[in-house]
Amino acid sequence: MRRTPLALALAATAVAVTWAAPASGTTPNRPAAAPAPSPAPVKWGTCPGANPPKDLQCTTLKVPLDYRDPAGRQIDIALSRLPSQKPSQRRGVLITNPGGPGGGGLGYPVGLATGLPQQVKDAYDIIGMDPRGVGRSTPVTCDLTTAQLKRGAFPTYARTPADVAREAGHARTIAQQCATSDTAWMLPHTTTANTARDMNHLRTALGESKLSYLGASYGSYLGATYAQLFPQHSDRIVLDSALGPDGYDVNALRQLARGMEDRFPDFAAHASEHPEYGLGTTSAQVEATYHRLARRLDAEPVGDITGTLFRGLTLELLYSDTQLPALAKMWQTLKAGQPYPFEPTPAQENSAASRLHVLCADSRWPRHQLTYQLNVLIDRARYPKLGASTANISPCASWPARHHQSPVNITDRGPSNILIIQNERDPGTPLAGALKLRTALGQRARMITADQGGHGVYPFGTNTCANNATTRFLTTGERPARDLNCAAE
Repeated sequence: MRRTPLALALAATAVAVTWAAPASGTTPNRPAAAPAPSPAPVKWGTCPGANPPKDLQCTTLKVPLDYRDPAGRQIDIALSRLPSQKPSQRRGVLITNPGGPGGGGLGYPVGLATGLPQQVKDAYDIIGMDPRGVGRSTPVTCDLTTAQLKRGAFPTYARTPADVAREAGHARTIAQQCATSDTAWMLPHTTTANTARDMNHLRTALGESKLSYLGASYGSYLGATYAQLFPQHSDRIVLDSALGPDGYDVNALRQLARGMEDRFPDFAAHASEHPEYGLGTTSAQVEATYHRLARRLDAEPVGDITGTLFRGLTLELLYSDTQLPALAKMWQTLKAGQPYPFEPTPAQENSAASRLHVLCADSRWPRHQLTYQLNVLIDRARYPKLGASTANISPCASWPARHHQSPVNITDRGPSNILIIQNERDPGTPLAGALKLRTALGQRARMITADQGGHGVYPFGTNTCANNATTRFLTTGERPARDLNCAAE
């Protein structure tokens, strides 16, 4: 998982790449007025940077900035490919997305390849991409300072209406920075719908009649959007750890607090089984330790770690069972009053900025402080670990109104070629949202629910039932006859 200040909570686990982003936006969500000119065929070459991953090929594709003006200004989309080594068994292309928004995906095929079954790698050329606005694609910026990035993924944990009012000032400042940056011309065009259109432009450039897709977290919404906009060009679509049908809107942000409540008992049980951590010998004691630490850090931060940042980092480290020992170590360090390292990297400015571009343009967020003050009051009681933070006001409340787009309406109209896979205790995309997406897609989808915790099911989850069913769908097209619940293993 990429640690992305202002954006880390939904970032999916992905391979880290050492390529530097260039120094330095997607189309309104309505049908294009005219077809885009046919793109030139893709020519794959060596990936840039020092020590590019073995066998990975790279290229850059020109796409319209605005699909209503397809012959107008063009931007770059950076792409990667791990080609199938079995041409006789190759079915087509599998476009991938590790999540975000704001997450790059150039190195993602390499990471996936370490876990994907061989028959899947034989069946597809695995395609990665930096979505528009991100990394080696034409990037965006909000001129975020190190101090702003160090505030963390979420708004301040609010206890009073005055806390919301103070956060509103910070949110307005960031929105203004985005609106006046050197890349402000991309604001109305950096949307999920336009990234889906970029994918279709890529499909044409590759000479493929259809594409298959494997996307996690936010990538699930991108995949659902593609399937809605281009049903005739959708082959086998896997949506892993799914957002609801409205994407990452204000309600999805608030649902992160529910995700933390769903997942936290797994960590509490782990910590209580390891008394050497010193965090408590029962789950109730571990939970009490969490609240004491958060309140103490609210009052007196340790280095850069505030109570708000502590809550966000805790959520991040709940994403994977393998990270639970690291989460315990972080708590131990802060409990002892020792500093915990947290230093944003230069690339994280672009990641945070591109995330804001998509979130704030994809949907309309409430603009009045009173709405957020009420939401904080509700969620602080309902989801006390994180709710008063995720319900607080964000820069999207002050986003320039002319840059909002109408979201794509995800419906049950289209081919029955979608598989949703979901953990029961997912902290980043709670089960409740995935169930809403399942309902919206109707008979277009089947859903596999795995009795396990963490963010991300395939291919690195430990549930054999869910993994095998997903592999079967990607390689044969066979879905379960009905929704499937996979028991814990």
